[in-house]
Amino acid sequence: MKNRKKNILRLIALFTLFVYVTLPLQAFALSIGEERKIGDQLLFSIRKELPVLEDPDISQYINTLGRKVLGTIGPQYFEYRFFVVKSNQFNAFAAPAGLVFFFSGLIETMNTEDQLLSVLAHEIGHVVSRHIAQRLEKSAKVSALSLLLGVAGLALGVPGLSQGLLTGSMAAGQTINLQYSREDEEQADRLSYGWMQQMQRDPEAMEAMLRTMRRITRYRMGSEVPQYLLTHPNPEARLGYVQSLLELEKQKAGKTYVKTDNFDFLRFKYRVLLQASDLDKLRTHCANTLASATEVEQRILAHYGLALVEAEDRNYDQAFRHLATVREQYPRKDILEIDRAVLLVQGGRYEEARPILEQAVKRDPNDMYGVYQLAKMELMRGNNPRAEQLLQRVATVMPEYPQLYFDLGQIESNRGREGVSVFYLGKFNLYQGKIKIAQQYLNRASKDTSVPEKLRAEARALVEKLKDLEKGI
Repeated sequence: MKNRKKNILRLIALFTLFVYVTLPLQAFALSIGEERKIGDQLLFSIRKELPVLEDPDISQYINTLGRKVLGTIGPQYFEYRFFVVKSNQFNAFAAPAGLVFFFSGLIETMNTEDQLLSVLAHEIGHVVSRHIAQRLEKSAKVSALSLLLGVAGLALGVPGLSQGLLTGSMAAGQTINLQYSREDEEQADRLSYGWMQQMQRDPEAMEAMLRTMRRITRYRMGSEVPQYLLTHPNPEARLGYVQSLLELEKQKAGKTYVKTDNFDFLRFKYRVLLQASDLDKLRTHCANTLASATEVEQRILAHYGLALVEAEDRNYDQAFRHLATVREQYPRKDILEIDRAVLLVQGGRYEEARPILEQAVKRDPNDMYGVYQLAKMELMRGNNPRAEQLLQRVATVMPEYPQLYFDLGQIESNRGREGVSVFYLGKFNLYQGKIKIAQQYLNRASKDTSVPEKLRAEARALVEKLKDLEKGI
């Protein structure tokens, strides 16, 4: 706890330095360019302080879902990016420049994809409406420093920073409230509701999530309130508003919605919980779901969760049995074949796994989960050229996925090319938020004549970028 407090205080101080160096002390509103810069800075800070789950299958799912909403909205100022953060907090957060973070503690409370979609669309609504940036428009004397301090608190879940008003001499004696107003929440809810209708998704999922928020609010009354409920206040009023929209809809001819297949969501949820929860807790959760869930898909996918747990405990026979139960119910879900191959690889059965993964990559060359799993298996088999080829494909699509650079560094080290290995280790540490270590590696690589000039030039460019980032980290 002391270390975390120390880290937060350091982050506050460094955010302060960043603001005074890079942004005007007083601002009437954020420009798009300033908002992008704050977003970049915040993302590096989040990576530094909190584990971000960037595995290809997790990242692909949440970003694909986000793009479905954005496809309904139309062109935007920012390239939206969606992240899952390992934290037991009930929290989601829309940051400047189209960065949206979901905490694993919030995902754990959800049961359907439409519920996740409703929160995702709500957060996009805040970004589209630029509600955070508009906080500055309400006071000509509030500095961008106040905004960044508040953003840091909101994103990291620091109650002392984010329970409402931020004050102090650094903010020129003024205050800025980074809680969304009732009008902000109503606007984001209205946008989310309309987008869900356009996507033929049932907006009753919004009501279900707001009921969850209300329940958690009452349960936590008098104790520490979840961060999401601090920044998205008054779920009771929001619930009433959404219920009135649903009631108006029922009074009309009545609209029918496409029944959502929750397979992808439930698989995603269990893969998140595998990394975010204690194994015994996850095992108990799956067992309880098997015993009490009323929906068949909930019970079936509980077997998927148990397959993950057993594989983690190296009980591969049991893991295969649970996965077979899921595959029997979902024979057309190709991703389960990749999951089976992963189990085979974990059990050392490479020759059985290889044709499955090769077929999966051939079937969908854009599925980075399959491509990366094949790359990992080839790396384990010592087939470095094939592994490198596949990893470079992943790097093209997911250029900030840290683990692939660790793998590339391992390949280069095996070849005896230490300079290139150092370059990749620099990128690995960069995208893990370990800025100082990244600087050391990249500086070395930029000056190493054994490193190809293209990579040396990239290393120099990254070093310059880190110098700029260092002003705020």
